[in-house]
Amino acid sequence: MKRIILTIFGCIALGLGILGAFLPVLPTTPLLLLAAALFLRGNRQLYDWLLNHPRLGPYITNFMEHKAIPLRIKVVAVSALWLTLLYCAIFVAEHWAFRLFFILTATAVTIHILSYKTLK
Repeated sequence: MKRIILTIFGCIALGLGILGAFLPVLPTTPLLLLAAALFLRGNRQLYDWLLNHPRLGPYITNFMEHKAIPLRIKVVAVSALWLTLLYCAIFVAEHWAFRLFFILTATAVTIHILSYKTLK
């Protein structure tokens, strides 16, 4: 039963990680790392598949080996984050507190992304 639950949560983390590649506030790499950890304990076949996946595997292996994020990923992530949250702050939020929240969120996530080494 434990392995089934870990596999289900791994699939949820994987799905959210894939969404995170398109949604700027949802973190891709941490969710993929979580999925890998859950699959490692729950379903070794899915773990192997994820690490060998041509698109998703490099996110995980680069981070596990180097604790670094490729420059292109940093640029895309920070750009998409700021475009989305500035749009929300300017055109969606009506109250100043929500605008401030969007700006502070963008700032915090940017600092977090830039705190990792850049993979060359």
